[in-house]
Amino acid sequence: MTDPPASAGEQQCALARPGGVRIAYRRTAARRPAGRPPVLLLHGLASNLTRWSEFVERTSLSEERDLLRVDLRGHGDSPTRGRIDLGLWTDDLLALLDAEGARHAVLVGHSLGAQVALACAARTPQRVAELVLIDPVFRPALRGRWKWLARAAPLFVAAAAVVRGLNALGLRRRSIAPLDLRALDELARESLGSPEAEAEFIRRYSSTRADLRTFRTAHYLQELVEMFRPIAAPESIAVPTLVLLSTGATFAELPAMREIAARFARGEVRTIECHHWPLTERPDEVRRIIEGWCAALP
Repeated sequence: MTDPPASAGEQQCALARPGGVRIAYRRTAARRPAGRPPVLLLHGLASNLTRWSEFVERTSLSEERDLLRVDLRGHGDSPTRGRIDLGLWTDDLLALLDAEGARHAVLVGHSLGAQVALACAARTPQRVAELVLIDPVFRPALRGRWKWLARAAPLFVAAAAVVRGLNALGLRRRSIAPLDLRALDELARESLGSPEAEAEFIRRYSSTRADLRTFRTAHYLQELVEMFRPIAAPESIAVPTLVLLSTGATFAELPAMREIAARFARGEVRTIECHHWPLTERPDEVRRIIEGWCAALP
């Protein structure tokens, strides 16, 4: 898989990790460096760094901060046939910050990326300046089949191990189709506007079959486990935390999400009028909220 070309002013980078794994990321250097922590952008399940293409191109945060967007291990241009989990992703992010000479960073994550950011803050709070969690997964708030998926974690772990074993025997796809989320988002926004179009949008963006066209099966099974894995109680997170919740609440009960999000010790909760994909449906609103929140912090 190959990510689309970098945006103007962006530098393509790679970080060598143990076991021959290569973590791909992109850096946009601050136009007027002010010594502020960089912003590290983390994508969601079966996604890649193109989730943040529009954000990087339009945000004013790049005036004084470096922007870093990364393909998490197993995604985009950071391929691996080995296992993936929150611990390994956290290790990779800490090594990336070390390589960038960053003492700490603002971690901004969507969905699974929010879980990775939260895991990093729970493990090494001194490396996290602030958190922005866009539709994080609070397990007690899950509803419907998503609650069942969370409980089925042992089955997914076993299934992922079986698939990796088959891969080792040579039963695997030789290539994975590239995924450009910016292009997909633009098409989605053109079609929104009617109940029928919105229903089709939700079906497409929450479709396992569509995800598996551009993502490895073993990784997908393992990501379902990591997505719903309990991490840390909000009360235990000491860093300033902005939580953005979608009003559509496709995967969870919104009142329960609000109640849990309100428990962050130094938190602020905002809602976005959309389903579960605010960076697709309301990119400018999300960007402005994040910019204003970062600007207000010391």
